[in-house]
Amino acid sequence: MADMVDYKIYGDDMQLVEIELDPGEGIRAEVGAMMYMEEGIVMQTNTGGGLFRGLKRMMTGESFFITNFVQNGEGKGHVAFGAPYPGKIVPIDLIEFNGTFICQKDSFLCAANGIEIEVEFTKRIGTGLFGGEGFILQRLEGHGMAFIHAGGALIERQLQPGEILKVDTGCVVGFSKTVNYDVQFIGGFRNSLFGGEGLFIAKLNGPGTIYLQSLPFSRLADRINAAAKYQNKGENRNMGRGFIGGLFNDDQRF
Repeated sequence: MADMVDYKIYGDDMQLVEIELDPGEGIRAEVGAMMYMEEGIVMQTNTGGGLFRGLKRMMTGESFFITNFVQNGEGKGHVAFGAPYPGKIVPIDLIEFNGTFICQKDSFLCAANGIEIEVEFTKRIGTGLFGGEGFILQRLEGHGMAFIHAGGALIERQLQPGEILKVDTGCVVGFSKTVNYDVQFIGGFRNSLFGGEGLFIAKLNGPGTIYLQSLPFSRLADRINAAAKYQNKGENRNMGRGFIGGLFNDDQRF
């Protein structure tokens, strides 16, 4: 049974979650996620259960190590964790999902001690090769609170039995175990080459809960990278013009 922690989420676009711990309670988080902690809370970094567990986390895109924060002082203590990029922090009560929740890699932020982060293999090779989330997803197991992060705006959908929703593969944050996840070829020569959505699309088949994000980190990174390249080209052109202009000015002095 996981520790029953209380929490508050602060902020709008750049959120943080503050966890309240009673004496002896703890929270585990990805390395580098902690924002602040009060005196009395002890930080312990380890593999979270041996070499094999550390390697499994690396397979899901997380760090080899995980950090535990335990309240060793008297009374209540508080520790906070910040979101890695603009978006929303999503509280997941695993009790409501029958002890299991599937999420994309890199989305895990923190969870109460007792929650396990396992590897979830997709059922089809095609899903793994082309699904955007990779062949390996994360499976959160236990009975307590976990917190994941979604980029941009967050959308929660409740799929009815047999209801199908097709989603850009990068926009899937997580879903309940009852949802069937697959990947389909988007179809059409012009769609594939010029549609801007890639070659494949995620197919989510209900029943169950799904969470979607409007700004996947990969999309944000692509935009930043493209802007950086454009700026560098502009700087190179300006340098070239300045050099040529300098030559002409030098010639005019002779």
